[in-house]
Amino acid sequence: MTQPSLMAREIDEIPDAVRRFLSGSGAAVEAAGRRLAALSPAVVATVARGSSDHAATYFQYAAEIVTGRPVASLGPSVVSVYGARLRLEGQAALAISQSGQSPDIVALLRAARTGGAETIAIVNAEGSPLLEAAHWQVPLEAGPERSVAATKSFVTSVVAALALVAAWSGDEELARALADLPGHLTEALEQDWTPALETVAGARSLYALGRGPGFAVASETALKLKETSMLHAEAYSGAEVLHGPVSLVEAGFPVLAFVPDDAARPGLTEIARRVSASGAALFTVGEAGVGTRLPHAATGHPLTEPLSMLVSFYRFVESVARTRGLDPDAPRGLRKVTQTL
Repeated sequence: MTQPSLMAREIDEIPDAVRRFLSGSGAAVEAAGRRLAALSPAVVATVARGSSDHAATYFQYAAEIVTGRPVASLGPSVVSVYGARLRLEGQAALAISQSGQSPDIVALLRAARTGGAETIAIVNAEGSPLLEAAHWQVPLEAGPERSVAATKSFVTSVVAALALVAAWSGDEELARALADLPGHLTEALEQDWTPALETVAGARSLYALGRGPGFAVASETALKLKETSMLHAEAYSGAEVLHGPVSLVEAGFPVLAFVPDDAARPGLTEIARRVSASGAALFTVGEAGVGTRLPHAATGHPLTEPLSMLVSFYRFVESVARTRGLDPDAPRGLRKVTQTL
């Protein structure tokens, strides 16, 4: 019997990793959230790369929806390459990283702190330079992640970001949804996406669509298809795909649309219809009334449902990689810790 990949085993650990975070880092999140509430920043800057930047995008949408305060992504190179001095007096900066070791991310958070920002770091690796650079430290408690493709650390990063939003805003409904999430994620692992396997595994290119937090999930989806399955995939906001990219969609072109039950669903449903009319092999996660619907575990909250959809996708993309004859634990040209300047 073939041994399951490291990636598959770590995907299976996601519900327990989230439970560990919620029980082990709850006090740290509450403290950082209270500080944000007291500070009342006009803007929160995010510091991240790769999958962690998609977690930061998820935080951006959640924070802007719940608090109304703008969130902006800082480009690490403005400090590490261009030597800019940041002016963030009275504002906040949130860094997200699995390893907490990339020099440009560490330098950027330090520069934000020097520039007057209150700094928060969400990191999986204990004792990392990024944690040490932050005023407020939020350990992920996800456990060692040996697969190159981040899965359990990504999901836990998003949970940490959502918990921070809940603590900052006093959103008790979101806090309860997070407490209930591990059970829903266990259910998400059981969803069968084999109806899409042959089409996606045989594709040369693919689009992933979403809006709001669903766009963050679409972005993570496209990255995982590239790094584990060597499949060219691009993520687009449902509002952007019609501004040019749809012209590449022809008969059989795969499109994966994340359609959670939130305010963006009506618009995404119409976009799904238009993409389908272009001949796309459309797969929807969530009800769109068109295409092939892939099952997901509903969470009952619009800010957590895209994350449940992503967990089902992770199980699926590991199968896509193996179907394409690839080892998901050994993506070509990649390492677990990426050192960038």
